[in-house]
Amino acid sequence: MAEKLGFSFDQTLCNGCKACSVACKDKHDLPVGVSWRRVAEYSGGTWQRDGDTFVPNVFSYYTSMACNHCEDPICVRVCPTTAMTQGPDGIVTVNDDKCVGCRYCEWACPYSAPQFNPATGHMTKCDMCADYRAEGEDPACVAACPSRALGWGPIEDLRAEHGTLSAVEPLPDPAITRPRLVITPHRDAQPTGSGTGSVANPEEL
Repeated sequence: MAEKLGFSFDQTLCNGCKACSVACKDKHDLPVGVSWRRVAEYSGGTWQRDGDTFVPNVFSYYTSMACNHCEDPICVRVCPTTAMTQGPDGIVTVNDDKCVGCRYCEWACPYSAPQFNPATGHMTKCDMCADYRAEGEDPACVAACPSRALGWGPIEDLRAEHGTLSAVEPLPDPAITRPRLVITPHRDAQPTGSGTGSVANPEEL
């Protein structure tokens, strides 16, 4: 039985440089408007009174997001043509020959992982750089990260090393799809569903 693969992400190391996103876009020659890996900036804060002075108490952190090759991939469940499938290693891929571009998977995925390519009329998505992995190399996003915030491998190994946390703002409730993603949280990380901040760069996501 093949080991299920997943990603790890350390919020404490990410500086928001977006090298992962650029590397993914360059490697797959993605058109304008299609980004399989994106970096969200989550920020917020309040003012606190210190004597006669009000001082800011603010926070900001980054989260690199792509397909999480979920244990219960909703994109696979809603695809009417079976174009979206999950392999023995847990990697979710889209069969271009079966895809009709209905975009059901795009609408259903809480991570916006499947993305529509208007030039082909079909859906596209991260396959964790299957060709690189076949050659024993890291996915492009992982290899490009200068601070080594991103990792990948058998998800059970990643969970043993980093824990099981994946419920951090601005990510959705992991109960929806059970993502194969583990996060080392930033010191100011807000819990999913109860965060006090907001995404500062929604136009990039």
